Amino acid sequence: MQMTVTNTEKAAIISAAGRMDAVTAPQFDKRLETLIAEGATRIIIDFRDLEYISSAGLQTILANAKKLESLNGEILLVHLSGAVKEVFEISGFDTIFPIFDDREAALASL
Repeated sequence: MQMTVTNTEKAAIISAAGRMDAVTAPQFDKRLETLIAEGATRIIIDFRDLEYISSAGLQTILANAKKLESLNGEILLVHLSGAVKEVFEISGFDTIFPIFDDREAALASL
């Protein structure tokens, strides 16, 4: 899995590409933890190029969302489609996180 981070005035945006599974979720977790340690309280996760997410990926996102909640922060999700969107819907995670069509809509909500 590849990740890129873009910082804006309102949020840090992390883009994930490839597969987020038991092997790659720990890398994603470390990157989220680093962003939080650096002071990010609002994180937008862009799934445009993510092909697959497993329960390990969902757990990573949820654990970091809980950390951010204690800091009055949040995680927002954008560009969910295909199999990734289906996993979020089946797991019920689509009711836990704010989901937006694109980065601009997510940023406008902050």
